[in-house]
Amino acid sequence: MVSATSEDSKMAVGLSEADWPPETGRRLSVTRRFLLRPETGGFVSAAVVFSFFAVVAGGNGFLSRLGTADWVDGASQLGLVALPLGLLMIAGEFDLSIGSVVGATSIIVAICSGYYSLSPWIGIALSVVFGILVGLANGLITIWTKLPSFIVTLSSLLMISGGALGVSNWLTSASNITAEPVGSAPGVFASSWEGFDVSILWWLGLVGAATYVLQRTSFGNWVYATGGNAETARLAGVPTNRVKVSLFVATSLGAVLAGVVETLTFRDGNVTLGAQYVFTGIAAVVIGGVLLAGGYGSAIGTVFGSITYGIVSIGVFFLGWNADLTELFIGVFLLLAVVANKRLRQMAVGRA
Repeated sequence: MVSATSEDSKMAVGLSEADWPPETGRRLSVTRRFLLRPETGGFVSAAVVFSFFAVVAGGNGFLSRLGTADWVDGASQLGLVALPLGLLMIAGEFDLSIGSVVGATSIIVAICSGYYSLSPWIGIALSVVFGILVGLANGLITIWTKLPSFIVTLSSLLMISGGALGVSNWLTSASNITAEPVGSAPGVFASSWEGFDVSILWWLGLVGAATYVLQRTSFGNWVYATGGNAETARLAGVPTNRVKVSLFVATSLGAVLAGVVETLTFRDGNVTLGAQYVFTGIAAVVIGGVLLAGGYGSAIGTVFGSITYGIVSIGVFFLGWNADLTELFIGVFLLLAVVANKRLRQMAVGRA
């Protein structure tokens, strides 16, 4: 099995020497090494959108401390969901239930802290258990039934959303509940400094952990191998089922963390809180260079994808344009990212 990190130019596709371009074995130029990295597309996207808004909206406050804090905060909150989702997609699977997990977490925390006046930590603990159970269910059902994870997690999304709404109405007769951030939990999950939220630190911690796992551990190699060709990887001794279930659990826990952060930050519990992550999370991952087919991508690329979305969502506001145009920009970058990533992969395998 080829290591996904042994050579930058081989990072993602897991090719044999016979498949590799003729220049392998000779030192690649700095430019070509850069182009062959999976996060290149995400880096270019982030650089382009930042340059654009810095030029056209810099005078309106986009480059100010507050403007910078706004897009960095947005990128970090999206990144909490997108980062583990990116690892799951590298392994060749999807999880559409993340949005409903964020919303259900919001309801759990708000009911405990706001309706029953319990410590937010109780709601957080229950949410973590809930997230683990959802991830296990998604992973095990996908493996046992051999159904596409797209279908399995779409069903989960609907069941969790409906269940959370039903429980909320049954217990509180409301679907929107005020959360009471008391004790130490708000400081851990919802504090800020000069406009920069503590979610940035959580995000950076996850980035460091994910990068280490992908580049320095056997599990990281298993992730790439599973996404490249699960059956071949299984025959080679890779525990592909364990890899997938673990990543489904990690993805659900990322959604739980995002739900806790947003609920305690905005002091509001709502089933629809994370609905946008179903699309923005996948968009951030794809813009960051992860192939929809799996087997290719990086944690750093997902970071750049989240930054791209954060910049666009705030940049449109500083331009004074209709906020609905945010989705237009993201749609354009998503399409361009898919085309660019396909082209870069063709370069990587020598099939230009």
